[in-house]
Amino acid sequence: MFTILVFLSLVYGLEGADVVLSCSLIEEGGGMGGMMGGAMFKRTPSTLVFRDLVGNDGLSPELVTPYNPPETPNADDLIFELTCKCTEPKIPNADLLLHADCNEQEVVCEISRYVPHGAELDSLPAHFIGSVQLEGGGISLTLVLQTLHSETTQSDTQPLMQSKLNLPLSQSGTLQTEVVFVVFSRVPSIVAPIGGDVLLDCGFRQKNSVPGQDVALEWRIQHRGNGRKILDMKARETEADVGQDLFVDREGTSTEADLLVRDGNASLTLGRLKVTDEGTYICTVGSGEFQTQQIVQLHITQPPRITLSEEKLTFQDTTPQKLSCHCHRYYPLDVQVEWFSQASSEEEPVSLSKESSLSSHRQHSDGTYSLSSHLTLRPNKNPPGTVITCRVSHPALETPRDATLTVDKPEPRERSFVKLAMMFSQI
Repeated sequence: MFTILVFLSLVYGLEGADVVLSCSLIEEGGGMGGMMGGAMFKRTPSTLVFRDLVGNDGLSPELVTPYNPPETPNADDLIFELTCKCTEPKIPNADLLLHADCNEQEVVCEISRYVPHGAELDSLPAHFIGSVQLEGGGISLTLVLQTLHSETTQSDTQPLMQSKLNLPLSQSGTLQTEVVFVVFSRVPSIVAPIGGDVLLDCGFRQKNSVPGQDVALEWRIQHRGNGRKILDMKARETEADVGQDLFVDREGTSTEADLLVRDGNASLTLGRLKVTDEGTYICTVGSGEFQTQQIVQLHITQPPRITLSEEKLTFQDTTPQKLSCHCHRYYPLDVQVEWFSQASSEEEPVSLSKESSLSSHRQHSDGTYSLSSHLTLRPNKNPPGTVITCRVSHPALETPRDATLTVDKPEPRERSFVKLAMMFSQI
């Protein structure tokens, strides 16, 4: 999804903290190209105000000031005012948005029209989708917003109509809404090792859900232009138990129907991970007239195993010797190999990377890669006591990993002759 961030600001309301996000209203037709070069979209600057998103307990009294809308309402302004005083549906991890500015995290916000199942495009109340993503780790929200009736006045004055949406504005010039459905992920990007298990976090909340109605859950994976459904579930709570219709297209994949229906937990467990499990996972939840989705990125990793071609290195004469550093079965492809030497008389190591060469990447049947780096060493530049280091960096390693050996002293010629004689005597 193509997104634009303008700014994030925080203010504090009388009953809680208000969060004000700069967003883009997305409409089809004109403007910039859409996702994957599809339909054209028009972007209009807008504002999303979360009223009383977080309680103000413990906040300094000097900071408790409400969000102030423009003094003069303007029909061209797009200000979506979202009331968060209600207990359901509760927006999870809302405090992360409150502290995003202090943590120097960017917030991406987009709003677009939404038509619930069975509704007409221009029917009232109107509905919108609000996509809010905290970049660099944190919460990702997809909110279904429903417009509220504007305040009425004692006069017969018609309310101000928003010029683009043709919807009535409040007396303060905002479009008042409430959350009626939200699908979220508290971990929208996760890294997991090959062979391990992972939980892809996804959940939903709904206002005034009907007891016993079906909850539909679908998980799909998209990777390098290919996609497939890996789980499809329809679950419902009965008087005695939770019933379900389930389709699974990957061994070791599971989700809990009772947690889905009772707790809104749509998370997916993947067991015995492989390289082919890496990709973009789409969690789609539908309940009643609403359906929306969240995206979770799964990155698969495996650190390289590092070995040197020689256990020890000795120069018997002036002949150069080749040393290889092997990086075995790592994923993803990105790997960096560096060489260093440090003689006993030197205080700092000297880089030899420019003198090395790399083999091509070799891909194994499990999707992992191997690679070798080769270095030719000369005795006049690497006297006994010199430490040779191969240093490997890879995304699966928190810090680079070293493999080292020390150049040994050559054996005396007499000892070499005795060893040779003993070998012949044993033949």
